[in-house]
Amino acid sequence: MQRFASVLLVDPRGWLLLQERDEHPVIDPECWGFVGGHVDDGEHPDDAAYRELSEETGLEVSPPGLPLWREFTVFHEAYGTDDSVRVYVAPTTVRDEDIVLGEGRRIVFVAPEAVLGLPLTTAAAKILPAFLASDRYQELVS
Repeated sequence: MQRFASVLLVDPRGWLLLQERDEHPVIDPECWGFVGGHVDDGEHPDDAAYRELSEETGLEVSPPGLPLWREFTVFHEAYGTDDSVRVYVAPTTVRDEDIVLGEGRRIVFVAPEAVLGLPLTTAAAKILPAFLASDRYQELVS
């Protein structure tokens, strides 16, 4: 089993920060998904969320700025395993121009009505509909 820490930032418009992956990842190349990635051996998933956000976007958030929303089990065909995906959610006032791309093709805020029309990663396809329908998302946009 692989362990992943994924981060969802929601801006004041209700738009979600997503990453367009390039052709290089083992799982879900050229799909849209979360900022985040593998939890390193011996690393706590909470710490991985902060590390991955910084590595991939240049954004520095201090604990407890990325609270855990939910944990999901996602089957990744490339690994042949049911993997743990922890999703950390926070509001932000960051804009696209504040992002320093550290991985993937691009990382931008996406309108909620456009999200489910994108070619999504396996994890994002499972998790994003649940998030957009959640009380947590409604709290962030009201």
